[in-house]
Amino acid sequence: MASAWITMFATLLLAFVNGTKDEVHTSPSVRVHTSTPVVALGSPVTASCIIRDDCPLIKGAVWHLNHIVWHLNQRLIPSSPAAANESGRTSAAANESGWISTVLYSVANQSGWNSTVFIPSFTDTKGYLTCCVLHTFPCQIVGAVEIRAGFPPTAPQNLSCLTNLTKPETLSCQWDPGQDTHLPTQYTLYTEIRDLPESNTYMLPPGVHRYKIPRTGFVLFSEIEIYVKAVNALGQATSTPLLLEPMESAKFDPPKVLKVQAEPNRYGCLRLSWGLSEQQAWVTTVTLEVRLKTANSKQWSEEPVPVQRLMRQRPMEVCRLLHGTEYHIQIRVRYQQSPWSEWSNSNTAVTLERAPSGRLNSWMTVSREQKHKSLSLHLFWKPSKQFRANGKILSYVVSRQRQPLKKGQLCITLDNHCVFQLPRGARKVFLSAGNAAGTSSPTEVEVFQHRALAAVSDVNVLPHDERSLLVQWTSIHSSSVTGYVVVWRPLWKMDPSLILFDHIDRNQSSTLISESIEPYNPYEISVYPKYKDGIGLPQTVEAYSRQKAPSAAPDLRVREILHSRIELTWEEIPLCQRNGIVQSYQIFYWDEQGNTKVVTAELEKRRVVLRELDRSSSYKAFIMVSTGGGSLNGSEVTLKTEPMDDLAIILIVISSGVGLSLLIIISVLVCFSTHERFYSYPKDTPPVEDMQESSLVYLSNLSLLDLPKKGLEKRGGEITDDPWCRCSDTSDLGESICGSPHALSPSYIGSHQHSVPYATVVFDSPYSIQPPSQSHAYLRSESTQPLLEEDLEEPSSPKEYQNVPVHGTSGEQVSFRECLNDGPGRGELCILWDDFPLLRALAMNDVRSQT
Repeated sequence: MASAWITMFATLLLAFVNGTKDEVHTSPSVRVHTSTPVVALGSPVTASCIIRDDCPLIKGAVWHLNHIVWHLNQRLIPSSPAAANESGRTSAAANESGWISTVLYSVANQSGWNSTVFIPSFTDTKGYLTCCVLHTFPCQIVGAVEIRAGFPPTAPQNLSCLTNLTKPETLSCQWDPGQDTHLPTQYTLYTEIRDLPESNTYMLPPGVHRYKIPRTGFVLFSEIEIYVKAVNALGQATSTPLLLEPMESAKFDPPKVLKVQAEPNRYGCLRLSWGLSEQQAWVTTVTLEVRLKTANSKQWSEEPVPVQRLMRQRPMEVCRLLHGTEYHIQIRVRYQQSPWSEWSNSNTAVTLERAPSGRLNSWMTVSREQKHKSLSLHLFWKPSKQFRANGKILSYVVSRQRQPLKKGQLCITLDNHCVFQLPRGARKVFLSAGNAAGTSSPTEVEVFQHRALAAVSDVNVLPHDERSLLVQWTSIHSSSVTGYVVVWRPLWKMDPSLILFDHIDRNQSSTLISESIEPYNPYEISVYPKYKDGIGLPQTVEAYSRQKAPSAAPDLRVREILHSRIELTWEEIPLCQRNGIVQSYQIFYWDEQGNTKVVTAELEKRRVVLRELDRSSSYKAFIMVSTGGGSLNGSEVTLKTEPMDDLAIILIVISSGVGLSLLIIISVLVCFSTHERFYSYPKDTPPVEDMQESSLVYLSNLSLLDLPKKGLEKRGGEITDDPWCRCSDTSDLGESICGSPHALSPSYIGSHQHSVPYATVVFDSPYSIQPPSQSHAYLRSESTQPLLEEDLEEPSSPKEYQNVPVHGTSGEQVSFRECLNDGPGRGELCILWDDFPLLRALAMNDVRSQT
């Protein structure tokens, strides 16, 4: 028994794999039938296959009940291997695949064989159920039946009809069939005219859901009832009846705008002449709608202007328009509540002009002209929300008087800004706009000077979207703050007409700017606080609404190549190609072995030095520039370090030896020199830091001069034959030295050309070999240069001066004092030390030469 079941299962599996033929050949000795060929989708299906004994396929053969199998759309319907009962019935449960559940049984009787299949849920919309005999291999189809499954029709929805008044006139109706029935469904359109005992029936082909009723089937001004019936094998359904007057469902052809013009003496109004198409000109009354847009606008008005029940060909008037404005006008028509026609052609006209009205918003920058003692002002303006040009603006006038007379006009322009000058005492100017009809009321603009008042803090700009920026700042908590001004301009263009601004309330700390903002372009944004008595300092930032990688990378240039290092430089990327804020420059370089290194450069310097390179080696490098939106690599360059030749090595060794020798010689000369050294230093020397930070202009200098051998001789207590005394002017000894070799010395002139002379010290013999026993001779400078702020006048009687000690050969201390006519030192050259504070600290040391 087990071997029999295995043989049967293998046979069924082979039959399933091989399938059946597309063409079904049935035998007259076999009949396959079902209770109904059309069922609701998902309903149970029962079919029978009756094979008579005279069927050639079974005649004389040894048969078993399981030799009959069923297929649905060439898919085997498996049966259960349960044992047969006494009546010869076998049962089959749901197969494991889950796609169909069946009960299959075969019965043998006196007249032949009867096999019945039961499908509890038929899920195919169309299926061929075949009966197959396993007498041959593959199995032989002996009979088949087609079964359709679907749904009964639903009532047609959204029935609507539209009258076409263009000849030939028709009434076009359409509807929504609803859910797909998967079955052939017949639709029929029924009409009935209320005023006439007339009805019509229009049968449509299957699958058609629209129909055009001819002109003979309706009357334009009489009501007609219309409905649709749907029928298929599973049932029928009827739509809700539609009752309408065909004229009320008529859609007109687009009308014509014949002429548009301004109404005489009617400001803000336009007169419009119009007409219907030739085939619809017989209609006397329609409803009309008008839409408009200004010449510089891309959008039509959101709400068209309705005109109720307008008589045919009668002109219409549209009012409440802007003065002096060019408008484009279109119209459309309908009959009562019928659908609107398409919009007509467009026509244009200009309303009458009036003088401009409303205020102009303004922003002013003020700077002082030191030379002319006046104020230079740059005034910007733009229309406020209340401003109406009422025509074409011909000029903007800035004037010192409220009435813009020619005498007080500061500038006349068509731009949104102008530059002019005012006296420093000016407090206000007046701004007005003019067109062909007149001039607006002047807007008063106060002249607020920009002062060093407190600025806002924490200015931050964030992208809001590609065409707007959110500007934020920390408000100033002061009662004197009246508001803020946000000013922005594109950085890649210097046109002042592109500078924009907004006035912000004092209680706000952020604003959204969107005017003229474009992605990938840099903008400079400044926030100014407004005070009662001036404009505070700005806080300025640079921002992008959106960033991306730069459009171009800089080219690397070699500035210097040495044996072990290479210096590279590059130019700044143009603003129009940055596409964002540059965040870093990185240099990637590698040697011939592929060892790669990266150096990040400072943004401001735009230079980098590649160090610790091998001599006589090749390197490749490129630069990567990064912004907040991405990075871009530059072109690759090849670099090669220089070799160090033998001559360079010899020169380095020789120069090192010579330098060391010179250092030793100089040190010996300094230690054993017997020449006298003369040192001068002020008593109160300023710190080095102060000297470094001070201006590079010399405030004073001391001149140390040697006289000629016979330059000074004392005769009877007086100095004679003094070349200095013969000079007619000794007020500038530091720059013009009479009788001195230094007067003609280029080195002297070059080293003191920026100094201011202070005093000159003269020795009666060369100071470098002057014997210590000789007294010194001094000349006082008659310079008129100021010495100290507190010593502007020459004292009438100089006081005793104690100099820094000077040691001679005997070791005694020598002091300088003032000379009195009757005291010691009579006849000596007297000097007034108090006039020369820097000489008070003068110290002289005689150094005896040791050689």
